[in-house]
Amino acid sequence: MAGQRRRSKPKYSIATLIILLLLAVFYNYNVKDTKSPVDKHPTEAPAKKVRKAKKPKRTEDLRNLTVFTGRVIGIKDGDTFEVLYDGQPERVRLADIDCPEKSQPFGNNAKQFSSDLCFNKTVTVTCNAKRDRYGRLIGTVVTADGVNVNEALVKQGFAWHYLQYSDKDELTGYEATARKKHLGLWADTDPTPPWDWRREKRSAR
Repeated sequence: MAGQRRRSKPKYSIATLIILLLLAVFYNYNVKDTKSPVDKHPTEAPAKKVRKAKKPKRTEDLRNLTVFTGRVIGIKDGDTFEVLYDGQPERVRLADIDCPEKSQPFGNNAKQFSSDLCFNKTVTVTCNAKRDRYGRLIGTVVTADGVNVNEALVKQGFAWHYLQYSDKDELTGYEATARKKHLGLWADTDPTPPWDWRREKRSAR
């Protein structure tokens, strides 16, 4: 009819609106998913990598040694050395004695005394092939010029005679002499034996 207004066509069809809606949903989903974990959880710190503990040597890998000669390549503390023998290092714990721990009074003095005596020098180790729970050989160390390191530490007041694991009367005599002369750790009026110190530390933990 003349004079009747024509109906205006919609600007967008229904199909076009649906497509636009789907695109908007798809876009929002992708943006959220591509955010880093820190964006999603800003208060969370990235997880730290945990180092795997070194596995101890297997029993079958440990050598059966009684007497051997090698070079001292490490002094762990007064009574624990690392000796290079036949191209392989062996940890040796001195038998019959017990030096102060490094964090005890005179612990570093004992380590220094052992280092001065035999570090980077050739020594002979005598043991019974038995090892302690840490895989260390338990033995006597003698330098190339004939100094018995186990005895020297006790004589100079840098070690106790470890009576729990030793019955050598001569070491008891060396300890008594050092104590009388107030040598080394015996300069203290009442030094704490390292086995008591270790027990107290374990109890505290």
